[in-house]
Amino acid sequence: MSKSRGDNVISGLGFQARELGEWTVLQDEELFRNKRVVVFALPGAFTPTCSNQQLPKYEEKYEEFTDKHGLDDVYCVSVNDSFVMNAWFDALDIKKVKAIPDGSGRFSRWMGTLVDKDNLGFGYRSWRYSMIVNDGIIEEIFMEPGFSNNFDQDPYIASDPQALLNYLSGREG
Repeated sequence: MSKSRGDNVISGLGFQARELGEWTVLQDEELFRNKRVVVFALPGAFTPTCSNQQLPKYEEKYEEFTDKHGLDDVYCVSVNDSFVMNAWFDALDIKKVKAIPDGSGRFSRWMGTLVDKDNLGFGYRSWRYSMIVNDGIIEEIFMEPGFSNNFDQDPYIASDPQALLNYLSGREG
């Protein structure tokens, strides 16, 4: 994996995923090359804010990103394995947003967003953020405040889909 241009190019990463009962590797080239996409990261599947607000809201706003603003897709990253991500998406009936399992935290570490949430018994997880990735280059990122290990709050303001939609509307207007 490599970063360049101010460490904002996503390159050389692969994500282990289970699709139709088989292991596959989701390559960054397939996910990001020649595409403009939303990527949002969250601390964990089946957790309250992630399950009750963040993932369902991105699913709800999917067409605003794709149809209204012309983005190609919306991806959800979590430091959970593919079995957990698939079960979570099934449980919430998520059909449009795509799961990117970061089981080992490799992508989150590469992004500089891997934090210790041992105070909650989670171990290492991703800090909550959202971003626009344009042809593999991070165009804009919205990071929640308070970034630190064992932070005792779970902010969810900056990475809300509306923040991205406001950004996109401002860029087009």
